[in-house]
Amino acid sequence: MNALTSFGPLLGRILIASIFVLSGISKITGFEGTVGYIASKGLPFASLGAIAAIIVELGGGIMLIIGWKARWAAAAMLFFTVAAAFIFHNFWGVAADQAQNQMIHFMKNLSMAGGLLFVIIHGSGALSLEKTRA
Repeated sequence: MNALTSFGPLLGRILIASIFVLSGISKITGFEGTVGYIASKGLPFASLGAIAAIIVELGGGIMLIIGWKARWAAAAMLFFTVAAAFIFHNFWGVAADQAQNQMIHFMKNLSMAGGLLFVIIHGSGALSLEKTRA
């Protein structure tokens, strides 16, 4: 087994998960702000939504990094990420001066969803708790 085959999936999991782990930590440390932002989008039960986001981002991110139930974690994170793109980054419905920034965030979410889809299909790789291969 060459180094790229061994370490590539691990590095990929770390890179895709890092934004989720950091975002989950940020939501914990700024919980009230997170709840306020969710509520500002008109979503009900903003506190529960914030807790769910923390669980998916922090829990799923850690699961992805260590490669434990990585396909399930990636699936939950993919659903969360696509939903967040449409709910929180609706570039088509914001003022012109905000549209480009929101479109970048929207496309970032879709790109992350692509990486998560790759994990769902191919598994976590050899250097993981599951040691899965496609």
